[in-house]
Order: sequence, then structure tokens, then C-alpha cells
Amino acid sequence: MEKIRCGWCEKDDLYRTYHDNEWGKPVYDDETIFQFLVLESFQAGLSWYTILKKRENFKVAFDDFDYNKIAAYSDEKAEELMQDAGIIRNRLKILATINNAKRFMEVQKEFGTFSKYIWSFVGGKPIVNQFSELKEVPATTEISDALAIDLKKRGFKFLGSTVVYAHMQATGMVNDHLINCWARNR
Repeated sequence: MEKIRCGWCEKDDLYRTYHDNEWGKPVYDDETIFQFLVLESFQAGLSWYTILKKRENFKVAFDDFDYNKIAAYSDEKAEELMQDAGIIRNRLKILATINNAKRFMEVQKEFGTFSKYIWSFVGGKPIVNQFSELKEVPATTEISDALAIDLKKRGFKFLGSTVVYAHMQATGMVNDHLINCWARNR
């Protein structure tokens, strides 16, 4: 029997694998949360599929998403990244990633972990939505608005409400699997 999935992921096996194994699963470790923040910030204005296809290149280019290393990147390293055809070569997004690594560690110092901070916006557990069609799924919510505003106040870049909501979906802060999707209750 074939699995019923959220319609957005039926493009190919890369999308299906991501949907089945990652999207919407709650993530509480700072390393994975940071990885998704980087990827989601690069996705701004692009398709998630574009980012997903380049994910391994990003992993190599950005030192396995090690925020400690990224925070220490020099101007020379930023220029090197601008020459890397395997990633999205957007100077503002590259500089934002370096900046965001620094801000990420500041939040860790304040809250103990970045996870504690970000999950506090949803009371520490996933919000489970009840959508039956893709058109019902919002691009932003009041919570993503509030989180984006707070991140901006803390100096983060390229993390507006739409990007933040996509991050919340990816890391399972919200469960937006459609009600007929097999992965909804995994």
C-alpha cells in the first residue's frame, strides 16, 4: 500500500525522503536547529528544493554547520564562500550566516541552549495543526511574527516571519502534516 503524503513533497525522492524522515519531527538539539536556521535563511526568495539539493554542499562549505567556527569566519572566508558554486552565492546571506552564528551563541549564553529559547515560543511542545489541504497551511502565524521580531531585536538577519514559520515546520515546532498524511502521527 502506498503512503499518502503531503502533496508538496511528491516532486521526487529527495523531497519524499526529507518529508518522511525530517520535516515536522521535533528537533531539540542546538546543532540541528542551527543547521536549519542557516538553510532556511538561504532559502529566502528561493525554493526549499533548491536548498535541499545543495544541502551537502552547504554542509561542507560551512564546516558541518559548526556555529563556533562560523562565528569566527574572516572576511577572506566570506570571499571564499562567494566563489563556491555549490552553495547560494549571496553575499548578504553569507554575512548574515556569520552574524547569526554569533547571535546564536549569545542566545545560548542567555538561555542555556538555543533550543530552550526557541521552543519557549510554543510552550516547549509542538503545535499540532488540523489542515486537510495545502492551501490551508499558513505562510506565517502570530507566533512566527513574534519570534521573527524577537530574533531581529537580538540582531539576527534573514529570518523574517515566513522564513521563521518554515523553520518551525521543519523542526517540528508546528506539525503541519495534513490530516491524511502518514507521517502526521509518527
